[in-house]
Amino acid sequence: MNNFSSTTSVTSVIDRRKWLRQTAGLAAMLGLSRVTALGARPDESKDGSVQRAMIAITLDLEMSAQYPTKDQVHWNFEKGNLNEETKRYAVEAARRVKQAGGTLHFFVVGRVFEQENIDWLREIVAAGHPVGNHTYDHVNVKAQQPEDLQFRFRRAPWLIEGRTTHDVIVENIRLTTEAMKNRIDVSPAGFRTPGGFNNGLHDVPEIQQLLIDQGFRWVSSLYPSHRAAITDDATWNEVRADIVAQQQASQPFVYPSGLIEIPMSPISDVTAFRAHQWKLDQFLEAIQAAVSWTIEHRATFDFLAHPSCLYVTDPEFRTIDLICDLVNKSPDKAEFADLDHIADRVAKPK
Repeated sequence: MNNFSSTTSVTSVIDRRKWLRQTAGLAAMLGLSRVTALGARPDESKDGSVQRAMIAITLDLEMSAQYPTKDQVHWNFEKGNLNEETKRYAVEAARRVKQAGGTLHFFVVGRVFEQENIDWLREIVAAGHPVGNHTYDHVNVKAQQPEDLQFRFRRAPWLIEGRTTHDVIVENIRLTTEAMKNRIDVSPAGFRTPGGFNNGLHDVPEIQQLLIDQGFRWVSSLYPSHRAAITDDATWNEVRADIVAQQQASQPFVYPSGLIEIPMSPISDVTAFRAHQWKLDQFLEAIQAAVSWTIEHRATFDFLAHPSCLYVTDPEFRTIDLICDLVNKSPDKAEFADLDHIADRVAKPK
């Protein structure tokens, strides 16, 4: 079905117990307390029972500029023109997570559905993996001017001539929902904004209401600020510690509008590999530290990545396998969760 071979557990390369000790030390050093959300302790659900950490693995189905080579920036104008390597990686990643006992939550740009053959995506859906809305053209939902919406409209402004920026955003979301219903016969499982915002949607209540009006009860839009630039061993330790610390800023909450926010957890693949030229081993160490902290604190972790980046930077699925291994080695403390299930916990009445 695919050209990817299985690999052994990556925790044989990175000593899990060592990292748990280091993570606990980092937490103590930084003064990290038990995470609180909606007034509840992280290790206790609202009915008084012990809750487990919720670990989500999410992949955005879009092309990434500078992959597979740095000169390939044309993907900024063709975000939905997925190549075969990206599709195969998505299918195999979904298979691995399913085999480990979880589901993988995808977010798709609507232009993907213009491709002739989407059997690969139907296969993902048939296996039980949820797929959410990521807008049709990968537009910036906070854009105030047409030129800020997306590269495509800057190059070809006639495509949106006569429409307001707000109208284009509404249409981009609506068209993706309709494309999903038409071609894979499912409604979107939630909404993720293209690009993450370090303040989420706090400053745009009108976008919160737009999403509610379009039938969404939760959004994934917040990506907390964190350190990522590495110059030497000392800064690497500081960067890793900051990524662990920022897990507290990555916990779900409810906006005044009633819309639930499920933040993306640092660090993403694009931030690490494209923006800061990390090595894969560094990425694995950071993800292991962040997930380990999340499990210890019975919190929530939302791994954000892109098959169009990972098939180049992590062709053996070491990151996916690592996260699955960490969850399965802590069955009393952690569970796989898609973002719908995370929203269910947040929305659960006291």
